[in-house]
Amino acid sequence: MDNPQAGPIDLTLDSGSVLRVVTISPHVFRLRLRHDGHFPEPGLVRYGVVSDDPPDVPASIIEDDGTVRIDTGQVSLCIDRADGRAILRDAGGEVLTEHAAPPISDATEGFRAEFLLTDDERLYGLGDETRDRLNKRGHETPIVLRNVVSYAPIPFLMSSGGWAVFLNSTWFHHVDAGAAHSDRLVLAARHGELDYYLIAGQSLPELLDRYTQISGRPALLPMWAYGLTWVCDERGVRARDVLYEAHHFRSEGIPLDAIGLEPGWMSERYDFSVDKEWNPETFHQPFWKPHQDPGGFGGALSAMGFKLSLWLCCDYDLSEHEEALLKTDEAPDAADTDSPQASLLANDRYDEDIIRDPHFMPKYQDTITRPGEAWFDHLEKFVDNGAAAFKMDGANQVCFHPDRKWHNGMDDEEMHNLYPVLLAKQMSQGFTEHTGRRAMVYTAGGYAGIQQYAATWAGDTGGAEKPLACILNHGLSGHSNTSCDMQVWNLPGIHFGFLQPWSQILSWHQYNQPWFLPEDIYAVFKFYARLRYRLLPYLYSAAHVAARSGMPMMRAMPLVAPEDPRSDELLLQYMLGEWLLTCAFTDNIYLPAGQWIDYWTGEVFAGPQEIQCTVPADRGGPLFVKAGAIIPTWPPVDYVGQIEARSVGLEIFPHEFSEFTLYEDDGLTPAYLDGAIATTHITCEATAHEVTITVSPRAGHYEGMPENRDWEISAHLPSAPAQVTVNDEPIPEGPVGWLYDPQTGLLSLKVAEDPSRNQSASITCTLH
Repeated sequence: MDNPQAGPIDLTLDSGSVLRVVTISPHVFRLRLRHDGHFPEPGLVRYGVVSDDPPDVPASIIEDDGTVRIDTGQVSLCIDRADGRAILRDAGGEVLTEHAAPPISDATEGFRAEFLLTDDERLYGLGDETRDRLNKRGHETPIVLRNVVSYAPIPFLMSSGGWAVFLNSTWFHHVDAGAAHSDRLVLAARHGELDYYLIAGQSLPELLDRYTQISGRPALLPMWAYGLTWVCDERGVRARDVLYEAHHFRSEGIPLDAIGLEPGWMSERYDFSVDKEWNPETFHQPFWKPHQDPGGFGGALSAMGFKLSLWLCCDYDLSEHEEALLKTDEAPDAADTDSPQASLLANDRYDEDIIRDPHFMPKYQDTITRPGEAWFDHLEKFVDNGAAAFKMDGANQVCFHPDRKWHNGMDDEEMHNLYPVLLAKQMSQGFTEHTGRRAMVYTAGGYAGIQQYAATWAGDTGGAEKPLACILNHGLSGHSNTSCDMQVWNLPGIHFGFLQPWSQILSWHQYNQPWFLPEDIYAVFKFYARLRYRLLPYLYSAAHVAARSGMPMMRAMPLVAPEDPRSDELLLQYMLGEWLLTCAFTDNIYLPAGQWIDYWTGEVFAGPQEIQCTVPADRGGPLFVKAGAIIPTWPPVDYVGQIEARSVGLEIFPHEFSEFTLYEDDGLTPAYLDGAIATTHITCEATAHEVTITVSPRAGHYEGMPENRDWEISAHLPSAPAQVTVNDEPIPEGPVGWLYDPQTGLLSLKVAEDPSRNQSASITCTLH
């Protein structure tokens, strides 16, 4: 019998447990199993990290032969009424995944779900919990935030077989992706209820899109955050030292947007409390000048175009404010959450290696939280002093609190993974509510949903091969705004450091100021810094794509070439945005199918093949461009916002038909969420005899949008042009028309946008 679905379906199984099924979208189902049929929302949903408001989804419910089948027309989910086993099928009836055994969810024994794996299935995700692989098939791991070992575990896996699973739980649990039994994916925990989403999709990008619809889209950072951040040496640094260092960046012509201070900026170093103040000796802030402008420390930085970032650590009970936001005094009690009272230290499942760390010992009792006072409240005065960003250290996010009972009723085994997400949420939302601007909060710790609130960096692990794998695994888990500390002392470290979603340099207790580098390395550093700022329109458009689809800025090769068997082993290379392919710490690069151009030399290669690159001595690694690339660029700037973005370059590598969308907004406020965006659609079509580039009129509007636009076009042509026309009108060769360099094959010309005519600019190059 067919019935339109009216809401959640509750099935009482033979065991007496209740299985609740909710159709989230035509491709996504949520399944929850509980012993008593009582379904309090877990922390990620309770606190608004994971959406709990699915739209009405047309579906049919068919009951037959002891099963219930929910069919959306796109996928179907068939459930055994006796034991709760489920089978997910695509529209053609092909099995995407199915339970290998009846699911278990017990108040005293925890939960367990097993899914059958086919021989050729590959699995991706789990966030930053290992840095030695991309394909998690055959891998086993605890999903527990741990210092260095597992900074940001994400309970999400997507399969090359067209499905994904997201475990909606913050309890410590284990994932076995075919390690113990090669044909089974097992999700298991000793506490909590079984609550997971089954997601269907025809590709890995499609699965990421649907996962981030549930767990939140990656944040769009303020545009300046995609520039360069410099974090100062901490040892005895004074406000005057920071200002003169900032001035030196400007006088040396090194583009830079943010300058960060480490713990020494506070009167009490590593102050976890809400009583922190500026260090009165090194960063004196006159009480009569809270906004610092003119003549104050923050005002002087701002006058030079810099944003100030402050280091923080937090051990506050963030659940108190979250409960206050819900406008209820009813926190989940032990009966609702199954919170155990036993200390984790007494549990042999999570051994000493997990909960003990020589740098961060467990913390027990809460002595700093003030009821009714939100964590961000005490930070507003520092924002008023000029702070525009905050770096959230691992301390004390990575610390376990074995005997702590949090305000919301959770024990640490449920709260520990949730904590960094709540911290990022309260920091991000608090900053935006106070300033009306987007937040730049970057943190070492994370869990599911972190992508919608904060950027991350790879923690205190440097900037070499392992952090590269960390960033790639983040991208395969729905998180885009990731980075690591740049190794400025060697060319590969500089190359990798500047070709990331966002870039930062940590000085800490070293003299990493670039002008102290050897002369040859310093020259390369300055080249890459200027290259990054030239690429900012391209990178920012990629950030917009991530914020709309979950497709990360930095893309592991399984996202780029999923059918290529080599993709899983390529831990040292990636695509940055749609067009740039690079690798780091190796000169060997694998070119997927297609045509590729060496960005340094202009040499053209056909993939698939692996090549040994000859990298120029003044570069740090290989960089390739996919044929057809359309790359928007900026003229030289010292920082974002220094000049009006009226003139935009288009570097084009014609090949058959290609297209690109340039995204622009005010770069600072959340207005883009309400549609305050301008897009420009650009196409290029190349034949043996001509190349046609079409720049469509800008669509949309944002505050401060340049009224007019000049397009500086640079097209890499296979032969010299015989004629160049703009909208069918020939233009002359020469400085006021077009120029062609036969040595590089580069055609250059400027085209002025005419907003009054709302007309596309069509540039056609007829080739000799």
